[in-house]
Amino acid sequence: MRLTLILLAVLPSLLAAQAGSPAGPVPVDRLQARRAALLDRIGTGVVVLQAAEERSADPPDSDYPQDSDFRQDSDVFYLTGLEEPGMWVVLVGRADGPDEVRLYLPRRNPQREQWMGPRLGPGPEAAALAGVPVTSLRAADSAEAEILALVSAPDSPARAGALFLKQTRRTAASAFFPRLIGAGARLEDLLPHLGALRLVKDADEIRRLRRAAEISAAGHVAAMLAGAPGVWEYEVEAAAEGTFRRLGAERLGYPSIVGAGVNGTVLHYDKSRSQLAEGDLVVMDMGAEFGYYTADISRTFPASGRFTPRQRAIYDLVLGAQQAAIDSVRPGVTMAQLTQIARRYMRDHSRDLCGTRTCEAYFIHGLGHWIGMEVHDVGGYGMPLQPGMVLTIEPGIYLAAEGLGVRIEDDVLVTETGYELLSHGAPRKAEEIERLVGASRR
Repeated sequence: MRLTLILLAVLPSLLAAQAGSPAGPVPVDRLQARRAALLDRIGTGVVVLQAAEERSADPPDSDYPQDSDFRQDSDVFYLTGLEEPGMWVVLVGRADGPDEVRLYLPRRNPQREQWMGPRLGPGPEAAALAGVPVTSLRAADSAEAEILALVSAPDSPARAGALFLKQTRRTAASAFFPRLIGAGARLEDLLPHLGALRLVKDADEIRRLRRAAEISAAGHVAAMLAGAPGVWEYEVEAAAEGTFRRLGAERLGYPSIVGAGVNGTVLHYDKSRSQLAEGDLVVMDMGAEFGYYTADISRTFPASGRFTPRQRAIYDLVLGAQQAAIDSVRPGVTMAQLTQIARRYMRDHSRDLCGTRTCEAYFIHGLGHWIGMEVHDVGGYGMPLQPGMVLTIEPGIYLAAEGLGVRIEDDVLVTETGYELLSHGAPRKAEEIERLVGASRR
């Protein structure tokens, strides 16, 4: 009992830490603007989103005890800035009245908080962090009944407009969502609407992505300095990931890839069990997540400190194709056009490097993708670039028969007049990499 009282006495400072992180809380005006923008898009209707749940480390709830950390659902965090598990987000758009936000949070449980730490609960602290009136907060144990009543009412906005849900494995497995869908409202997929909004980043999102790229670049530099003949791939990986955490990353954006020699020709190689050998190229694809936003950077370096002439020729071809695409980034250009530019460069400059075929034949994946709250972020690829979009540009050449793989990937922010290279902190030019890696070898 005394421990509970102490815990509750220090609750404000603990809640601030929970709501924050090294990135700090999302500014309230940004959260309010995002919800307003989503309601503008849907018009009349009801949006229902369910937060992520805590994962147990104990069987039968988890086959993998180490996979028990909590990360909030990206869309729930995007709209509320709250990290509470088990909450519900309901947005109501009305044609003939004020829009409404309802947040359903689990009630506080002092006994459980002794084990798991303080929670927000449906109170003023959560309301302040999310930027909603206290009257918008309700207890999660009433969520299903109240949401069902809202959707099934004869005058419900969900009947006049639509019920917007995000289709996930959780909704498919839920016993509640079929009841909700059967309440008589027209069902519409929420994801395209959220995807369109999340595709163009606001100032706080760009701040987080810029820092994620800075941290990720520093991790790549640390990994290059750590890699040498005889070092294991997992040691190179550890050098990067330790740097990520030291600089404020709360988690990885995705499982790290470190592949030496022929492993570097396997796009998603993730075992990290081989030793670097003299003459190997090492392909690294690693990114840190900062404040729910992830970078995505790939670098290739020679384990021995210097590229061989052939490695250098392939490397420079990939770099040239990447730079041609990066230089073409500006509002109005499409991803398809950038892809054509990179592939044309590779075709035109291949010479006989890849035998009777141009090296474009060994560029076996797409040029890039959106990044944000997910490493492959939401949003369609058909529209022209706009300021605030953030994408990767990552050409590669993979010659498995030679054990020679090269991939160079950078994170690019579209600006009003062109682009900003967010990942500039990790060297890209061959001579810069040789100076960095070679100095550490000497």
